[in-house]
Amino acid sequence: MKKRYKLGVVGCGFMAQAILKGAVLSDFINPRKVIVSDKSIEKLDGVADELGVDVTDDNSIVAAESEYVLFAVKPQNFEEIASEISHVSVDKVISIMAGLSKSYIKNSLGVGLIKVARCMPNLPCSIGSGAMGVDMSDFNENPDDTQFITMLFNCLGVVLSLSEDKLDAVTGISGSAPAYVFMFIDGLIEAGAKRGLTRDEATTLAAQTVLGSAELLLNGDKPIPELIKSVCSKGGTTIEAVKILEERDLCGIVDDAVEACVNRSKELSK
Repeated sequence: MKKRYKLGVVGCGFMAQAILKGAVLSDFINPRKVIVSDKSIEKLDGVADELGVDVTDDNSIVAAESEYVLFAVKPQNFEEIASEISHVSVDKVISIMAGLSKSYIKNSLGVGLIKVARCMPNLPCSIGSGAMGVDMSDFNENPDDTQFITMLFNCLGVVLSLSEDKLDAVTGISGSAPAYVFMFIDGLIEAGAKRGLTRDEATTLAAQTVLGSAELLLNGDKPIPELIKSVCSKGGTTIEAVKILEERDLCGIVDDAVEACVNRSKELSK
């Protein structure tokens, strides 16, 4: 039986809204083919007015009437929602819930043959510059499904198709990493402000430098060591800064931070 909606979204928080805006405003999907549920009438009214999607406070309607059901709720709330829709047969699930494995989601829904795709988005997805790892292996036999899921997230940034066992690592270097980058930028801003720049001047210079450096890496063909060397001249200024970062083991600090993040992700997994 054909479903009324192509995409149903359970949850209307920050990331759900980012996905909805990316998909609808890019014309990837007709807003009349999307339905969203949430407990917050204010959030639902907001996306209905801005994007023209259908809304409801009944999760079972979304589950019953949508070909793809995207769960964009806090992991700790999923069990309650799964109980609410336990009488509904859901076939195709997309999850951005951190820590909840495909098997856990399937067992929680427990009706019919369920296929689950898991995605780990990050904060820059909200402006279309995100980086995501997506496990779509349940859908590999149907190119239409994998194409839909890929294009849905392509609206938000770069999508890598990965196996589920790599998603904890994705959390460590992509999902959580914007916080590390913001900390680095903030360090540059503070250092600049101490040396006579205004905070606005330091913010512009630091943020644009990080952005430009990332684009140089992604769009060029030079490996990172060569890029570092190209900035450093013998007896110059940059090499003195690089010496300090090497002495303090910047790479080791980053590795320790990612390890702590990945370990916590594994602890929270179900």
